[in-house]
Amino acid sequence: MSPTVALVGERDVVSVSGADAVTYLQGQLSADVAALAVGDRTWSLLLEPQGRIDAWLRVWRTDEQRLLLDVDPGWGDRVESRLRRFLLRVDVTIGVERWAWVGLRGPGAALIAAAVVADRSAAATTGELLSAPVDWRGLEGVDLLAAELTVPAGVEVLDDAAAEALRISCGWPAMGSELDDTVIPAEAGVWLVEASVSFTKGCYTGQELVARVDSRGSNTPRRLRAVLVEGPVVPPVGTEVLSDGQARGSLSSVAATGADSAVALSLLHRSVEAGDRVELRWPGGSASGLVRELPVDHGERA
Repeated sequence: MSPTVALVGERDVVSVSGADAVTYLQGQLSADVAALAVGDRTWSLLLEPQGRIDAWLRVWRTDEQRLLLDVDPGWGDRVESRLRRFLLRVDVTIGVERWAWVGLRGPGAALIAAAVVADRSAAATTGELLSAPVDWRGLEGVDLLAAELTVPAGVEVLDDAAAEALRISCGWPAMGSELDDTVIPAEAGVWLVEASVSFTKGCYTGQELVARVDSRGSNTPRRLRAVLVEGPVVPPVGTEVLSDGQARGSLSSVAATGADSAVALSLLHRSVEAGDRVELRWPGGSASGLVRELPVDHGERA
């Protein structure tokens, strides 16, 4: 991978504004929204009352009465619907837009992002530009979001396949793949809970399960792992993962990492440990795989 590369895509941005916006989100999100100063941001979880994941998102406080929530594309409407479900006699307005996203990854990301922000300011470009450092579990970077956005000159843009392989190797979960309303937060990783949850802020929807799992050492039934696929084959999403002949999970994301290698993510039963060999089965095909902890070296082979 080049020193700094760009991932290009979109994010859904949910605007929550009004006199009660902060207090309302404080009771709905796992992060301490009330503690955010204007200009701050944090990762957070939006949970079902039973503690399962509705969305994993980032909260930006843009002024005293307005916050933006950015989430994987296609999930903004779900976030809006979920937030509207508990609205009752509060001054809150909610809307959804689709913004452009450039994810800079690599050691030069911060300097490149700073130049983008400065150039945009100097040109008096209209429209908001959001910029935030992000750590893809050891891979430093910066996320840029705006209604319109271009990649800085001279930065290599990864194609969709290479970007997906990088995301998977870093163990960065995606909504609809590793995260949905069948998953509890700690299954995706203690790191995600630590980045997204305040254990001191007070009550919020779904808090009970999160607190109970944490108090028990986060020993969840499943754990998100990497599976390095052996052989020149890329199994489809949904491929069954078997250990000792028993189904222990399925592949939620898969990408080629070379001509004869692939990497996948899977929520695997806790009986499957890093270093175990597993069998992969799908209609019309099979392969072997090696389970690894996350993140994995992008170039590692099974």
